[in-house]
Amino acid sequence: MRITRKLVGVGVLALMTGCSTLSSLNPFASKNKSAEPAKLVELKGTMAVRTAWKLDLGKARGYQFSPALAGNTVVVAGADGSIARVEAADGRQLWRIKAGADLTAGVGTDGNVIVVGASDGVLMAFDMDGKALWKTQLSSEILSAPAVGQGIVVARSIDNRIVGIDATTGQKKWTVQRTAPALTLRTAPGLAVYDKDVIVAQPAGKLGAFLMATGAPRWEVEVGTARGATELERVTDLGGMPTIFESDVCAVAYQGRVACYDVASGSPRWTRDLSSTVGVAVDQRFVFAADDKGALNAFNRDGGASAWTNDKLAFRGLSTPVSYGRAVAVGDYQGYVHFLSREDGSFLARAATDGSAISGTPLVAGSNLIFQTQNGTVTAIAVE
Repeated sequence: MRITRKLVGVGVLALMTGCSTLSSLNPFASKNKSAEPAKLVELKGTMAVRTAWKLDLGKARGYQFSPALAGNTVVVAGADGSIARVEAADGRQLWRIKAGADLTAGVGTDGNVIVVGASDGVLMAFDMDGKALWKTQLSSEILSAPAVGQGIVVARSIDNRIVGIDATTGQKKWTVQRTAPALTLRTAPGLAVYDKDVIVAQPAGKLGAFLMATGAPRWEVEVGTARGATELERVTDLGGMPTIFESDVCAVAYQGRVACYDVASGSPRWTRDLSSTVGVAVDQRFVFAADDKGALNAFNRDGGASAWTNDKLAFRGLSTPVSYGRAVAVGDYQGYVHFLSREDGSFLARAATDGSAISGTPLVAGSNLIFQTQNGTVTAIAVE
């Protein structure tokens, strides 16, 4: 089992750091040569996109860092402890600090406090000017960006312990321990704030809502259900951030399903079989999900019927997609951002970042889409 755990960790780390086809050491890897990444063909774009600004923040070292919006600014972090706050429109740097420790997760913010996960399971908080506020020791390593709301910071460590912490003092207010399966992917299941609840993605395909103030469970559902005879076949962890849109929350599981639920009650809207290690995008009409074979899928938000599938980016290690205007954008293991029509999945445009994998959750900030790569480049792409 120790060898198997290491193999899973190596395989997922390879995916996160830009290897689009996992090595022979990875038990999830395909033995078929068709698993080689699809070659990109020359694209005559029909939509204008341009790089609005770039910021070099330092390598992610295999961890997942996602930019966070705070008003008209964006807060970003890197593995070497760098944290910066920049103007969303033009990338003008307001400040940049070193946290004083290597970082493993971030960024969480509510516009009043900035929270990141540091090495050895330390949670660190800063004010909006970059001044250190407090540190709190958690039970194990932090891979998921914390969530902040209602004066509470909620963080999840890899032992599947969920903790609520006072955002002002750093004092622990509550702890919820959920069972961790024997084998999990080394990914960063997300946390999202909705009203007075925090929605938490977990291993074993679980998605749950907890009261921010007390940690009391509100509802819990299984997006993915373990199937198969072996531990490897039964791995069904949630991938990426659960996405809330109006009254829906949607999520996807590895070797599981893509599904939408009523965010207040957890009642199912619809489910469809799909396997993914990254999150979904949701807009007024569609739910977009990139599967683990590199196909980008669109489902009708009302009912979950398949709208279209584009498989021309096969095995390119696609990121969580993001919907904006008439396009849905998705990053790949070489740092390209592909813009597809949200209506039929046809290619509209392509933009380059720095050549390394885009693994975090993209951010919409005004007319810019912001992507962060494994080499630490934060790129804002303007859609015109």
